[in-house]
Amino acid sequence: MLERLLNITLFGNTLKDYCISLLIFIAAVIAIYIFKTIIIRALKSWSRKTTTELDDIAVEAFEKKFIPLIYICSFYISIIQLTLHPSLKKALDVIVLILMTIFGVMFVLNGIKIFISAIIQKEGNVTKQKALRALNPLIQILVWSFAIFILLENLGIKLTPLIAGLGIGGLAVALAAQNILGDLFAYFVMLFDRPFEIEDFIIIDKDFMGTVEKIGIKSSKIRGIGGEQIIISNTNLANARVRNYKRMNRRRVVFTIGVVYETSLEQLTLIPEIIKEIIENLDGTTFDRAHFFSYGDFSLNFEIVYYVNSNDYNVYMDIQQEINLKIKDEFGKHNIEFAYPTSLIYVTKSKM
Repeated sequence: MLERLLNITLFGNTLKDYCISLLIFIAAVIAIYIFKTIIIRALKSWSRKTTTELDDIAVEAFEKKFIPLIYICSFYISIIQLTLHPSLKKALDVIVLILMTIFGVMFVLNGIKIFISAIIQKEGNVTKQKALRALNPLIQILVWSFAIFILLENLGIKLTPLIAGLGIGGLAVALAAQNILGDLFAYFVMLFDRPFEIEDFIIIDKDFMGTVEKIGIKSSKIRGIGGEQIIISNTNLANARVRNYKRMNRRRVVFTIGVVYETSLEQLTLIPEIIKEIIENLDGTTFDRAHFFSYGDFSLNFEIVYYVNSNDYNVYMDIQQEINLKIKDEFGKHNIEFAYPTSLIYVTKSKM
């Protein structure tokens, strides 16, 4: 009686076939439930004890994105045991493939998000953190585009002829957008290479100088020393020679002074010692050298080199001003005269 009942055929399948299919699905659901109850619960308990939030995100993504994917696969495996009408089989294949693609992409994107979040937590630089976050939309577009392309190819929709047909139009669009794309790639290059950051004082090819205000996707804005705003494309900025004064650990200073030719040898010998003592007695400076280095048109010239142990321009100017004032004071004490442009005219009387 039972065997006769199980052999009853309905829609091309016996009741026995339906029971086997149902048992496969029930067994899979029970296995998944046990896995969720034991493994997922243990992972959640472990993740709560850690200080980072990355493992919490990973466990949540695994539960909400990967587990549904397993349910879909289990349902599909149980159903394909049956003999189905070709149209129904095809519709089922399409629906399962679409669902697997959606949940698969979401799971992959969550993995990428966790990876980027881990880098952001390790990276203390705010500008680079913004750059990493800005990558999320671009990565999502690329992953979804690739997934849709593979999905349509598996569904029998050939995109290669369509792409080939759009080749000329795509080339025209690419040529029109090459400057925009160039600026976009230059934006990411600058953010990851970090030649400068917001609030850094930079000089660009000796033509422009100022403080970086904003690094945009297409252009960057620099506040000039005159108060004006300088807007320069990222491509030009990435290809330019940039001097970043904010990253200067200390400033090397070279300056010259000239004294009159009437200065005695004893005074000339004393000048380097005077300057050395002045600089060494100032805070925030490192003396390098002071030498009598040339005979000028109207002066005996000394070259002085020292370092300011700061990258602040105002600090440098304050120190240089103090050095100049002290040199003036010490030269006055030793009757040493500064040179200034002079010329001598010699007049001789002719004999009659």
